[in-house]
Parts: sequence; C-alpha cells; structure tokens
Amino acid sequence: QVQLVESGGGSVQPGGSLRLSCAASGFTLANYYIGWFRQAPGKGREGVSCISGHDNGTYYVDSVRGRFTISRDSAKNTVYLQMNSLKPEDTAVYYCAADFYAPGVQAMCAGYHVDYWGQGTPVTVSS
Repeated sequence: QVQLVESGGGSVQPGGSLRLSCAASGFTLANYYIGWFRQAPGKGREGVSCISGHDNGTYYVDSVRGRFTISRDSAKNTVYLQMNSLKPEDTAVYYCAADFYAPGVQAMCAGYHVDYWGQGTPVTVSS
C-alpha cells in the first residue's frame, strides 16, 4: 500500500524551530520528486520546498529560503523539512507529496502534478 505519513508538526513560538518528517511506504522516495506544501487558513495550497530524487536538486519559495532546509534519508525512505526562525505567517497545515514525472523541482513546487499526498501535519507559530 502506497502511503506518505507526515509527523513533527506542533506549536512553537516565533523564532523557534521544528523538523517535519515524511515517511514513505510502498514505494522508494529516492526515485521521486518530493515536495512540501502548506495551506494556511483561508488560503490556497503553496509549494514550500521540493527535492529531486534524480539529482538532489532543491527549490525553496522565496518566503522560506535561508530558513528552511529540505533533505532526504534514503535508508529510512524519509524526507525532512527543517524549519528555523519560524514566523507567525508560517502557520499552516504542511503536506508532503510525491511525483515521479515532474519536469523539475520548481515545477513540482508549482503543483505540476502529484502522484501521492500525505494527510498533513499542522504547524502553529504564535506567542
């Protein structure tokens, strides 16, 4: 059974850090483009960061570049999103997604196509 399971969300104060995990089962993450997306209350889904399974290329949306880091542990079949210097505007439900045929990491984050979605993990940044 193909599945993506996110974990690591929670509540944190501004300036704090969280590390999100996306564990895959039923397929090998290293063969796919993997993306982290988020959806804030009342807003559309936004691609935050994506990584290529083919060349390890990465992409970050401008609002998180320099604060977030995407990485992959092939042995654990897991992708991570390290989030530092969190801001209230980072509050959202974070989803991971996988696609095999995306034409690049930026296209993946633009929502080109997604084969699999996780169920989401909420992140709240508030004082």
